[in-house]
Amino acid sequence: MTEVVISSAARTAVGSYGKSLRGVAPTDLGATAVSTALERANVAPESVNQVVFGNVIHTAPEDMYMARVVGMKAGIPKEVPAFTVNRLCGTGVQSIISAAQTIETGEADTVVAGGAESMSRGPYWMKDARWGARMGETKMIDPVVGGLTDPFGSIHMGVTAENLADSHSISREEQDEFALESHRRALAAIEGGRFGEEIVAVPVKVKKDTVDFDQDEHVRPDASMEGFSKLRPVFKKDGTVTAGNASGMNDAGAAVVLMSKEKAEAEGAPVRARILSYAYCGVDP
Repeated sequence: MTEVVISSAARTAVGSYGKSLRGVAPTDLGATAVSTALERANVAPESVNQVVFGNVIHTAPEDMYMARVVGMKAGIPKEVPAFTVNRLCGTGVQSIISAAQTIETGEADTVVAGGAESMSRGPYWMKDARWGARMGETKMIDPVVGGLTDPFGSIHMGVTAENLADSHSISREEQDEFALESHRRALAAIEGGRFGEEIVAVPVKVKKDTVDFDQDEHVRPDASMEGFSKLRPVFKKDGTVTAGNASGMNDAGAAVVLMSKEKAEAEGAPVRARILSYAYCGVDP
């Protein structure tokens, strides 16, 4: 089977929910990452054989064909095919797997993969708007919350976290310590300039000015065990999952350039990693 390598990667900084990136379309976040990833791999847009991109929450009609729109916004020719994937939280990884499979089967030798999400721009749905609600009340649906909720038992992911904490005997203190360490490491990486080679700046409007957004926004420099311990559980009365130790809601885009090993060697493209294996499975929802 053809060996697959990752030649380059690029990402935007991560914007917090409702903050700096809320005015930027996810297709633009994705295109920004793709353009930079191609530059870093020294690959011309015309050399791309396929675009695979992931998105979960469609914020506009163009998001329904995220891969196609992102590719063309990044300068990839219209003749290059594209397809969009969705595996919820695993969507970005699935785009890389699907891209690798096209190379492994000999269908392509240079593929762009990635994903973009803007939870801040998640719309509200009105199912009764097209044909009318007739009589009585109707309601709007929030797909952001819906996307975090099991469709079979209507269990929010926060409740799933509580269930896992119970079943694996993970204490509130352990969760807070893990979250604090995550913030500490991210802050150290930011202050040490470690993310500089990953991040590509996104221009955003701030009042009348345009500034470059290039630093992850969700990291809390003032995070502490004392502060975390004061937060109340969010999903269960006597629970352990709080706003401090739960995963955040954010906006960002990222992309990688995958190539066959032979193609990368022939083109003199950088090789940052190899894809050796992958796996996925279904579990009880």
